[in-house]
Amino acid sequence: MPNKLILLVEDNPDDEVLTLRALRKHNISSEVAVARDGVEALDFLFGTGTHAGRDLHLMPKLVLLDLKLPKVDGLEVLRQLRADQQTRLLPVVVFTSSNEEQDILECYNLGVNSYIRKPVDFTQLSETLHLIGSYWLQFNLTPKTPNSAK
Repeated sequence: MPNKLILLVEDNPDDEVLTLRALRKHNISSEVAVARDGVEALDFLFGTGTHAGRDLHLMPKLVLLDLKLPKVDGLEVLRQLRADQQTRLLPVVVFTSSNEEQDILECYNLGVNSYIRKPVDFTQLSETLHLIGSYWLQFNLTPKTPNSAK
């Protein structure tokens, strides 16, 4: 079975639980890694800090990135991902409650693949995540990157 790892970057415990529940409900991915702040997300993606020694050949097929994060915000996470040769092509969907035009503009300027506002209703959240997962993990094609598993 191909790698379908998702990295969920979410600091709100309630949103984390609901997102994981929706992903499981639709059998979106067999594995979801969770980072609860921007530092943990960067450590996971670059194999540093608490994730030092992690096998970087197993990269997520999708990053679901919240913007309002402690320690390092989502914009800085996105900035660092796009600045690095190993992660610049990684599909990143900003999945946030922010509807601020400036956030949307900044994310696209930094190279986000998609910007989606989190629905507050679980049924809508579940359907949105089903569509996100179907598109990014089943239909979207991505190039092989230097660290991707062959």
